[in-house]
Amino acid sequence: MRRFGELEAAIMDVVWAAEERVTVREVVDALRASRSPAYTTVQTVMDILHRKGWLAREKDGRAYSYWALASREDYATRLIDDVLSETPDRAAVLARFVSEMDPAEVAELRQALGEVTAKRRRS
Repeated sequence: MRRFGELEAAIMDVVWAAEERVTVREVVDALRASRSPAYTTVQTVMDILHRKGWLAREKDGRAYSYWALASREDYATRLIDDVLSETPDRAAVLARFVSEMDPAEVAELRQALGEVTAKRRRS
C-alpha cells in the first residue's frame, strides 16, 4: 500500500479530526490555515480517496458530505503490515521498533498484548 500523498494526508487529517461529516468547502476552509488549495483540487483528491475506499460520501443538496471509512490507526496499521510483509524476519523488525519506544509506550504495548492473548485463549 502506498502512503498518502501530501494533500491526501492533509485532507484525511481534516476528515479524521471532524466530529461529523464534512463537505469539500469545509475541508478547503480548514486547509487554508496552512496552504491555499483550489476548491476543485480538493474536490478531485476527495473523489480519489472515495474511489480508493478511504472516504464514503452522500449527496447533501448540491454537494457531497464525506466521512472516513477507516481510522487513522487503521491506516497506520496497513502501512506497518505492508512493511512487515516485505521482510523475512518480522520478529526482528518488531523488536527493533519496540527498542525505540519510550517506557510508557512499552507499557501500553504490554497491556495490549495481554488483552490479545486473553482474547485468543477465550476463542
